[in-house]
Amino acid sequence: MGKARRDKVRSWRFQWSVVMLAAVALVAYNAVANLWLLHPAACPLHASAPPSDPPTCEPCAGGTLPSSALDDDPVARLDLRLGRWDGSRSYRLFDYAAVGDLFAEVSANSRVCLATQSSIERLHEILRIAAHWTGPISVAVFVAGDELRLLRAFTTWLFRCQPEIYSRLALHITMPSERPGLHGTMPTWARDCDANPLPPGERRADTVAWRARHPYPQNHMRNLARKNCHTPFVFLVDVDIVPSKGMADALDSFLASTPKCPLCAYVVPTYELDRRVAKFPANKSELVRLSRSKLAIPFHRKVFIYNQYASNFSRWEASGGNESAQTHISHNVTNFELLYEPFYVAPDTVPAHDERFLGYGFTRNTQVYEMFLIGYQFKVLSPIFTIHWGLQARRNRPLWREKQNEKNRKHFETFKRELFARYRKDPLHLLKRPQQGKKT
Repeated sequence: MGKARRDKVRSWRFQWSVVMLAAVALVAYNAVANLWLLHPAACPLHASAPPSDPPTCEPCAGGTLPSSALDDDPVARLDLRLGRWDGSRSYRLFDYAAVGDLFAEVSANSRVCLATQSSIERLHEILRIAAHWTGPISVAVFVAGDELRLLRAFTTWLFRCQPEIYSRLALHITMPSERPGLHGTMPTWARDCDANPLPPGERRADTVAWRARHPYPQNHMRNLARKNCHTPFVFLVDVDIVPSKGMADALDSFLASTPKCPLCAYVVPTYELDRRVAKFPANKSELVRLSRSKLAIPFHRKVFIYNQYASNFSRWEASGGNESAQTHISHNVTNFELLYEPFYVAPDTVPAHDERFLGYGFTRNTQVYEMFLIGYQFKVLSPIFTIHWGLQARRNRPLWREKQNEKNRKHFETFKRELFARYRKDPLHLLKRPQQGKKT
């Protein structure tokens, strides 16, 4: 082999070696970089967290945790920048922040989804609902500031300790733009199945003070929970309203055998139960006995009688029925009133709850009144019922509720004129007389 040829071979081998070394170095660099991204050495404070909060890596701002660390903390995956805005851009709404594995399947096999809404301090009430309701549950939760970490903790506790409940639950979140949620560090009870979840006194004092000054957006929450149900019918209740045992199956059977009625709303009677009663009424007969002993009274009877009066509880109690009776229509509502606001089962084609009504007053009855204008018939069901634990008294109502009520009464003056322009109906003659009654 000539000298020129040998030199050419050596040059070719040298260039090939350089290429191979560069390729190996690039592969090694990529491997190290990926390991660093998956296991960051340090985690900065959340940009939105106040200085008093300790550093936290749950999760890192702008970073990612290994999926194994998030398996029992689904809300930790929530990107707080991506919630959709409400109409006034005052609240961010997060659909399906956490979803149980069976929620879609249970929804596909059920006719009714229970929709409810809650603040963080009352969210434990969902355990009472879920103990009696075996169908899908869609719950909207309002959180501000450090309340988000408590919601994460409660969701984790449910996931680990109450998997049967968590599996058929879909959880959605509403946050105020003025005080968005902070991930923070979860309390130790989140992974302790022997602990009671959401013990009092865990919210920061500044969060509690902020909440006291700002109205609770009930109608935003109701719409959020309703619209994320996937069944033909929705049963919308507040989180402290507990259904009677077996109601989900009873409603499924009733709706399967009832002729279709697109403009029917099926009212479920609601009672307040004296806390001295140790057990939930097993059936309608037992509830009627408690009512005759004054240990159970129609919902809001003492604080605002018009709330449920049109349901005619006397007629419902007299109609009989017990645990063996099939769910049926007891009677029709024939004396509709403006301030009537029953808990009912209906398709989610009913009007949305108007979100200009914030806090307390005119939040539910305005939606029911619009249904009345459209032509919905309200039919009271038996023997199923719902219960609110504890008898209510007007003296226990805080002053701020009346202030919110007064503000919403002014909104109603506009609202009723809008409804007249939309439907050209005024069956209760609201435009011919000043607003009467005090909605509390």
